[in-house]
Amino acid sequence: MDETTPAADDPTEVGAALRLAVGRIARRLRQAHAVGDVTLSEVSVLARLDREGPDSPGSLAELERVRPQAMATTLAGLEERGLVSRRPDAADGRRAVVTVTDAGRKVLADRRSESVQRLGAVIQDEFTDDERRQLLTVLPLLDRLSERL
Repeated sequence: MDETTPAADDPTEVGAALRLAVGRIARRLRQAHAVGDVTLSEVSVLARLDREGPDSPGSLAELERVRPQAMATTLAGLEERGLVSRRPDAADGRRAVVTVTDAGRKVLADRRSESVQRLGAVIQDEFTDDERRQLLTVLPLLDRLSERL
């Protein structure tokens, strides 16, 4: 083991190395998107609405761990571009419900497709068959980790 490889018996070192690697991957994928594209927080909200269905701005703020004012700004930008729609809640007219639109779903699909293509190209060109198998074996662990955070 060299000095850049964390000790497996030190969870803090493993966590720091994992955070650094995952952060670099996410940053580089984000940087590849065109200027004027949706922000990371906007993508997160669109993905949540697409995956979990319509929700209120307050609930979205709580789930995304941001202040309600920040969520209001994010939703206003998405709504202005037609990526989400807002309507009164049928059960409580004082509350709004936000839904991802077909245009929002298309933005998500295009962005996912672009990211997946970039990842796939690098994995194909830069990794051996054995390394690709190693990546596959660690995915369930990463999924479990993400569920526990």
